Amino acid sequence: MTVSRTQRQTKTRTTALACLGLVVGMTALAFAFVPLYDLFCKATGYDGTPLRGTAASGPASQDRMVVHFDTNVAPGLPWRFQPETPQIEAQLGATQTVFFRVTNTGTAPSTGIATFNLQPGLTGGYFVKVQCFCFNEQTLQPGETMDFPVVFYVEPGIKADSNTRDLTEMTLSYTYFASKNGQPQAALAAPTRTRPN
Repeated sequence: MTVSRTQRQTKTRTTALACLGLVVGMTALAFAFVPLYDLFCKATGYDGTPLRGTAASGPASQDRMVVHFDTNVAPGLPWRFQPETPQIEAQLGATQTVFFRVTNTGTAPSTGIATFNLQPGLTGGYFVKVQCFCFNEQTLQPGETMDFPVVFYVEPGIKADSNTRDLTEMTLSYTYFASKNGQPQAALAAPTRTRPN
């Protein structure tokens, strides 16, 4: 059986269109992956992403967890950044407030934006932030200091989860980056760790 030239051209065109559709679909999926993954992490607390919510409404537990606070400033942003305390012992289910102080040590106004992470990553699904300065641009004048609160609670269910019930500590880590158009400008170098004096 011989295939006519027209039939070969039709098959070639169909194959080319299918391949083009596959490339376009994969490209669209690649662009959609980042926001979808971000939504998934925010909804589930996966990979150390704290949940967002309202103030704790259930009863507090007698259990406690030590929450450490780690602050970093990316190279190129002349800021000093530190928590009011390096750690607290948080009662599970009770709302806590901790302030963070940021000072522009440079000679010109500068704008920064903070990102965050929680470790161990499994604790992200139980750490609920009620109020946070993260992902909000802050502009500081030379020498200006501002205090920003973080209001949070740790869900008592962390002790019922077989993966997290033996944990006694977690670390909430923030990094300030120089900001441009509301987006952090990550430097190639590692963040500079700052500690309270």
